[in-house]
Amino acid sequence: MNKLLLSAGAGLCLVLSACGGAGGGKKDEAASGIFDPFPSTYAAYPSGATLITGATVLDGKGGLIEGGKVLIEGGKITAVGADVTAPDGAATIDAAGKWVTPGIIDNHSHLGAYPSPGVEAHGDGNEVSGPVTAEVWVEHSVWPQDPGFTRALAGGITSLQILPGSANLFGGRGVVLKNVPARTVQDMKFPGAPHTLKMACGENPKRVYGYGRGTFPGGAPYSRMGNVAGYRTAWIQAREYKKKWEAFAEGEGDEPLRDLELETLAGALSGDILVHMHCYRADEMGVILDLSKEFGYKVAAFHHAVEAYKIADKLAEYDTCSSMWADWWGFKMEAYDGIRENIPMVHNAGACAIVHSDSDIGIQRLNQEAAKAWSDGKRAGIDIPIEVAWQWLSLNPAKSLGIDDKTGTLEPGKMADVVVWSANPFSVYAQAEKVYIDGALMYDRDDPAIQPVMDFELGQPGEGDRK
Repeated sequence: MNKLLLSAGAGLCLVLSACGGAGGGKKDEAASGIFDPFPSTYAAYPSGATLITGATVLDGKGGLIEGGKVLIEGGKITAVGADVTAPDGAATIDAAGKWVTPGIIDNHSHLGAYPSPGVEAHGDGNEVSGPVTAEVWVEHSVWPQDPGFTRALAGGITSLQILPGSANLFGGRGVVLKNVPARTVQDMKFPGAPHTLKMACGENPKRVYGYGRGTFPGGAPYSRMGNVAGYRTAWIQAREYKKKWEAFAEGEGDEPLRDLELETLAGALSGDILVHMHCYRADEMGVILDLSKEFGYKVAAFHHAVEAYKIADKLAEYDTCSSMWADWWGFKMEAYDGIRENIPMVHNAGACAIVHSDSDIGIQRLNQEAAKAWSDGKRAGIDIPIEVAWQWLSLNPAKSLGIDDKTGTLEPGKMADVVVWSANPFSVYAQAEKVYIDGALMYDRDDPAIQPVMDFELGQPGEGDRK
């Protein structure tokens, strides 16, 4: 066990109790396409009352408070403002000259599924056995001992979505995690977060399955038009599957045989599973918007979305998010027309803009990635206040994951996922000094005892230690 797990062993005992069963035969679950035999067993680490004082507070919803205070009680935010009084017995943190923000949420990560060290034996993020693998769940590949999680924690990441890779048209289910040390992935699963579905368009699925690489059951795409035909075929099958279960729920006919692939797709059609779509080019995003209207599902977010600026008005009208890099471009043809002002231009059009990592390194400094995009927009005449731009890192990703009622802002009743920064977090010199998750201090830059270390990092004993 890592040091932090050992120090909070009493709290960890709480996470061993499961919450609910699979319910595979329940008609209501069947009709929605949602069966959950792997429920969250997350329980917050123990915490006390804490008052953070004297900071510049970004509340995550567009507000800035100079000399602000944030009160944490029972794992929740209970008060935010300039005039907040600490209850008896509360710990007081003097944050004068520092900044306080909601915890960063990365809605596109592969930590745990492609953990460190990055060796072939650890590569479990892509199920390349076919172009449609909606039946797989990435949480069954996540290794909680990935040192990438603690590195991300040191960068202020409090929650993150782990996605399958982009080899497939339908890559499988994603999972939303709280970034806490744990023994199983279920102990990290964000309580109440909807399931997600990873889809991919463009070069990746046609590259993996086309170009003479053979055929797979049900056919494989060799072109972009093959990709779209593959989506449509799968959605047609899922729609029929969903109808059978809905009829059964109404007492008509025999219970259908469960199909794990179609079960996930039916859940997306019912709106219970949120669709996250890897897509670079504006024209392809436009096709996917039309496709979603044809079959009646909603795209929660386009990921990478290098050309989102070209159709930002359409994205705003559709009410979807674009999860983007600050300045990655040109590493393949569909990424060629990227611009550094992409994120602020999407925001300026009234659409939901998100800064994501898709990187075990980038996730450690997402605040700096957002700062790059913010400054590029400012140079182009798009002057977005810092307190508004912070929504790219907390509120907007929370919206895309269906958890904005629980986290993403510093508001009374929300989870106390809070970061204390040494300076303006849009400065390259800023460091996350303290990171709270559900009110528990999970990382303290000044206290090595609260800097969790994974088992893998402890190394192997030498011969002299084996006696």
